[in-house]
Amino acid sequence: ALLSDLVERGLDAQRMRLWVIDGGKALRKAIVQTFGACALVQRCQEHKRRNVLEHLPRELHAGVKRALKDAWSASDADLARKQLGRLASSLQARHPGAAASLREGLEETLTVQALGITGALYRTLRTTNPIENLNGSVAHYSRNVKRWGDGQMVLRWVASALSDAATRMRKLRGCGQMRTLLKALDARRPASDDGAVFKAA
Repeated sequence: ALLSDLVERGLDAQRMRLWVIDGGKALRKAIVQTFGACALVQRCQEHKRRNVLEHLPRELHAGVKRALKDAWSASDADLARKQLGRLASSLQARHPGAAASLREGLEETLTVQALGITGALYRTLRTTNPIENLNGSVAHYSRNVKRWGDGQMVLRWVASALSDAATRMRKLRGCGQMRTLLKALDARRPASDDGAVFKAA
């Protein structure tokens, strides 16, 4: 419903976009149903890291964190894919849950790397941290509300919190590289709209 509302309010569903999300299957499904082949999904690397570590004993955390960081800092997506594949294989025998967690959605943790985005913009877009910081600001602003009324009250408080947070917002790290991102996205545009789906979620 959220995505459908954005389209109805004028968001161009036929423009290539990068969607940075956590591992929520429902959100990913809605994005693909609404924007089809014009949606590229980047899975949050931080969420993926946490999910993998949850399946491992504490003594393995440091080594696996280092291996994940090395892969996600690699110069290109192919190298990162190989490194992550080796890590998953090394975990498979003794920690199959961690290996399965790493392999699930692995390709989408490499989307921004595959687009050739590097530096500050890559570090910004590889996780959902920017939106989570904003969500945290909303939670902090409304923490003293003890009794919530109707939905309109919630909307008023969220709008007020966003207005307050806006006074402390700064430019996105790497915003100077946005033209590079837009060119990379345009290069991924489907040759034909036949493969894309543009409809309400």
